[in-house]
Amino acid sequence: MDKKRNRWNISNSYSKLPKKLYSKQQPEKSLNPEKIYFNSNLASELGLNKFSENEILDYFSGNKIPNGSIPISQAYAGHQFGRFTMLGDGRAVLIAEHISPHNKRNDIQLKGSGKTPFSRGGDGKATLSSVLREYLMSEAMYNLGIPTSRSLAIIKTGEKIFREREYDGGILTRVSSSHIRFGTFEFVRNYCSKKELEIFFNYVLERHYPDLKSTKNQALNFFDAVMENHVKLVVDWMRVGFIHGVMNTDNMGIAAETIDYGPCAFMNIFNNETVFSSIDRFGRYSFGNQPKILHSNLVILANTLIPLVSNSEDESIELLKDRIDKFSNYYNEKWYNMMFNKIGIINPKYEDRILVDSLIELLSFYKADYTNTFASLTMDSEYDDDLFKQNDFKKWRLDWKQRIKISNNCEENFNLMKLHNPIQIPRNYLVEIALQNSINGDYQKLNELLKIISKPYDYNKQTKLQKTPLGFDDSYKTFCGT
Repeated sequence: MDKKRNRWNISNSYSKLPKKLYSKQQPEKSLNPEKIYFNSNLASELGLNKFSENEILDYFSGNKIPNGSIPISQAYAGHQFGRFTMLGDGRAVLIAEHISPHNKRNDIQLKGSGKTPFSRGGDGKATLSSVLREYLMSEAMYNLGIPTSRSLAIIKTGEKIFREREYDGGILTRVSSSHIRFGTFEFVRNYCSKKELEIFFNYVLERHYPDLKSTKNQALNFFDAVMENHVKLVVDWMRVGFIHGVMNTDNMGIAAETIDYGPCAFMNIFNNETVFSSIDRFGRYSFGNQPKILHSNLVILANTLIPLVSNSEDESIELLKDRIDKFSNYYNEKWYNMMFNKIGIINPKYEDRILVDSLIELLSFYKADYTNTFASLTMDSEYDDDLFKQNDFKKWRLDWKQRIKISNNCEENFNLMKLHNPIQIPRNYLVEIALQNSINGDYQKLNELLKIISKPYDYNKQTKLQKTPLGFDDSYKTFCGT
């Protein structure tokens, strides 16, 4: 019966790598699992939509392993708040590499499934609240059109988890094109031989950047591709006001998907110094600092590639430095292009940057709502806050309208804006209401919020703009959940 129903298409490629890179690991069993969510749309994409309710409980609680799979926990290191640390999957088990009907390889990982050799004294578990947050945030990012890991299922384990107080335990089934991180390269560079580094690099190239296999200097071109993809990713974060909260190198995936939704949040009032993460006491990972941290993380990744770029270390360093030195100009170009899209400038000129810079200054000075300002501009309407009442903003708006009229087709400009300016985001106060109700057994608010964020660019409906309660974000804090 199980074989007839089973829709798994298993591969075990990572377990064929050098054994230092992983540990074979069975997830701990859940004694009283309860299904909270099963992402049927994602399941259909994966070809995993034929499971019975019992199979969903068994597979995604860790009580049953897909036939033929070799479950593992991956080793990796990372720079956490600037300091090198040996890490690894301390509360996660990769239960399967699954090949979808579209021939796409996906990691299927159970997060919160118990101790592993990398747990470093932790219990390896996750709170139900933290996995609900990741489910919500990853779906929000997916619907916003931003590369991200996805969430397939949430299982309530029936076990109590102790952090600063007692919580219900939960397991998240996380889906990603891989869980290979910048920090995985750090681990291999520091703890493995050059031969093992070469084996690992060739594996990553084959899995994520196969087009580069025929190029002359694979490692250098690989770095270029990773940098380009991550610049695009972080620019997308900046576009929607997303703050990752803990941009350590172990939380940056080589595939350039947003991963590890711990203390993340969306910025409401525009301020480049916005920080919500309770562990980020000095604003290292603030909204405006994210490009700078990306640059730092890329420097760390580049250092791991030195043995692969050239037989001469000096030449390798020089070649990689040349690439890194191009980061600032490259990032700025992509950021300005994103901002031009947000204000509907179709054929931008260099001097249009002045229009962008002026708007950013006004947003900051008048503490304007980031999402609602751009949504209102997109709808060519007034928003009820201080910004829209100010003469300097009114002048900016006149200048902007004059600029977009150059195209002689304003409808085209506004249609461009609709593609890049969300009208709905998971506001912090809505997230907290939904999570608090959920941990008390009432999922209505969470379901409502999931519906709201499912169509973030829907300007066809007369949707009322979200408004954060006055002062809510001033003392708002997010937590890692570990």
